[in-house]
Order: sequence, then C-alpha cells, then structure tokens
Amino acid sequence: MTVGAGTVDREFAAVIGLGDGTLVIGQSLYPGNPATLKQMPMAFLGSCDNTTLLKKTRHKIVVCQVDDVGLAIPYLEYAKVDAGLFISNDSFSSLDSQFSFPAANISPQDGPTILNYIHRSSEPTATITFRRTVLGTKPAPTVATYTSRGPSASCPNVLKPDVMAPGSLILASWAQNSTVGTVGTHNLYSPFAIISGTSMACPHASGVAASLKAARPGWSPAAIRSALMTTASHLDNTGAPIRDMGNGNKQASPLAMGAGHIEPNRALEPGLVYDAGTKDYVNLLCAMNFTSKQLRTITRTATVDCSNPTLDLNYPSFIAYFDPNKTSAGAPSVRQFRRTVTNVGDNPVATYTANLVDIMGFTVSVVPEKLSFKEKYQKQSFTLTLKENTREKRDAVLHGSLTWVDDTEKYVVRSPIVATTVRPISL
Repeated sequence: MTVGAGTVDREFAAVIGLGDGTLVIGQSLYPGNPATLKQMPMAFLGSCDNTTLLKKTRHKIVVCQVDDVGLAIPYLEYAKVDAGLFISNDSFSSLDSQFSFPAANISPQDGPTILNYIHRSSEPTATITFRRTVLGTKPAPTVATYTSRGPSASCPNVLKPDVMAPGSLILASWAQNSTVGTVGTHNLYSPFAIISGTSMACPHASGVAASLKAARPGWSPAAIRSALMTTASHLDNTGAPIRDMGNGNKQASPLAMGAGHIEPNRALEPGLVYDAGTKDYVNLLCAMNFTSKQLRTITRTATVDCSNPTLDLNYPSFIAYFDPNKTSAGAPSVRQFRRTVTNVGDNPVATYTANLVDIMGFTVSVVPEKLSFKEKYQKQSFTLTLKENTREKRDAVLHGSLTWVDDTEKYVVRSPIVATTVRPISL
C-alpha cells in the first residue's frame, strides 16, 4: 500500500495579542521560556534580509513578509532578535515552525491584520503566548505539499498513491540521543518529537491495517488494502472536496491523495472488497516485460506460469492513459477494466447499485449497473469502460469515481477513476 501525507485538524499555535485588542493565531513550536512574551514594541522590516537593520531593532517583535520562511529565519537568528513573526504563503511554513527563538508563522489571510495595525499605530505593541494547541482546524485534512504524487513510474497501470493519512506535525517517538530542537544554543532532548512526512503517514495506515487483520483474520492483504481504500473519505471536515496544498489549494486529484483520507472505523465494514491473490500478481508481473530470470527472482519459484498476462490487476481504483497527440479522426480511444468484488457485508443477500461521477470529455459506463449477492463471500464481476469524446491536452489529469451502494445504503464502496495524458517517468 502506498500512502500519501495530509494535515490534521490540530494546530500548534502561538496567540498574538495586538495592542488594539485583536487576537491573531499563528503557528509555532517554540518550546522555550517564558511561554508568554509581555507587551513588546513591533517593527515591520519587509523581507528581513538586512542584518544591520535587524540588529538595530533586535529588542522588538520583528515582522517579516517573505516568500520562504526557511531562508528568512537565519537572518533573525544571526541578528539575535527577541522575537519574530513571519507572514508568508509558503506552503512549507508549517515545517519551519520549530523555532530556536520566540517566533511564529502567520498565514497570508491574517497577515494584513497585523500589518494594518502596525501602519496605523504610532507605537505598535503585541504579546505572544506560545505552547497553545488549537483543535478543530478547518479545512482538514489537506494534502501536504511535500507528499509524492503519482502516477507510478514502476507500475503505471496501478493508480498510486492508494490513500492518504495523517502526516503533518505528528507526535512521534524519537531517539533520546538525538536533539528534537534548540532554544538559543541549548539543545533539547525528548523521547518524542513533532515530525512531518510520509514517514508519519505510513505508520498510521500500517497500524490501521494491523488492526483490521486482528479483527478480520481471514482477510488477505489485498482485501485489507481494498477496505481502507473504498471507505476512505474524499471530503474534508467542511464537507468539501479535499484540497491540495501543493497545487494552490485546488481540489486534490487521486494522483495526490489516492482514494482519500483513511477512516479506520468505516474500513472495518467495507461491504465489498476487491481481492487479489498470488496468481493475480504473477499475471501482472508477466505483463510488465520482466525477464524470466527476474520473474523467478521476484516470485521465488523455479518456474513462472505466464499463460494469462494482464496489466488489469483486480484493484480498487482505475487509471487510464490517453494520447494527446493522436488525431481526432477514426474510432475514439477506449479503455476497459474488468473487476471482481467479494461480498463481505453482514447481509449475505444484498444488491449494490453503481453510482458514477462522470469525467469531463469522457463517457464512463459500467456493466452491469447492479450486482446481486445471495450469500456471503460470493463474488460478482463488472466491466468499467472509458471512452474519450474530446481530445485532451497534454498533461491533463481528469478524475471521477465509481461507487457501489447497497440497497440499505449501509455500505458505500467508492473507487477513484483517473483519465490522464500524463506519462509517468520511467525508472
């Protein structure tokens, strides 16, 4: 399973109290003392790259407006300023919030509040209170800027990533002989640290998968992955589509978030699963132009049966590539997928109906449109077809979804569909 990283609905905050009584919430992981800076004068120094000017105002709260917070921080450290506020739309700014001096990041939305106060006040002042935790942040989750995007270079016919999970500013265990930060020149050590990365998202998904295996010991790894994918949420906590910080906060595509953000409780009851076994993966490998020796090495067998090679793995997602250079004359480009689902719902007798979210420029259809089950663990198959109606431009990434909903509406089994002209870079 391939896991992307997202933000969570929690912020480690610094509360800035302006002299006129206005409160602004910034982001900061500054751990030093005192936790609250009393009323201090403020000064706006633009990009804050003039060390001479910084030194002259070092005993004020220096306010900077910068493109890259990480590049600006060393200037204030060198000048030994008492405190700093960084106004930036830098999508990596949350990763630069572990300050060694009293400082906080301010969003571009809140920046004007601070700047307007400074400009209209003859003696602007502010207080800063650190070590505050704010819960219920909206919108959340969002796809983190740093997380890797698809398509997969090694196996482009399988949509990647699969899901996203909490990855930004996660409380993680830490080696106590390695520093977790500094205050001034003093190193700090702790058994825990605040870390960001897909290295934080992957353990979340792995832990949920392990919990599912304990609750459903008969499920295969593919069934567990399917349950996580088809129950993942593509909506944030405002009910809107999850957004991508790495793409101007536009709606995230499955190439950034996969099927969506994992929901552990829902994954326990997926209704249907897209299962796959050893032979399914061997058939995929056989279609991927590996040599016989490489196939034997991967499968650890003396012989490999490649009588039924196919790139169409029984996967809970779909990705189709189309050629933007192909002329419009002739038959339209068509891509078909054959899938099989297994009934694992509580009700052995169930009927599922297909709901399609269309993809602009394509006709998307599924046959049959209803799947009827008469017993638990029964399997049913269907075919999903994408037909290109208009020639898409180069680097287009379009997406929709196929959702199977049972007649009681208890189970909602959603799969992302991507139609793209983006070609993965070969390894």
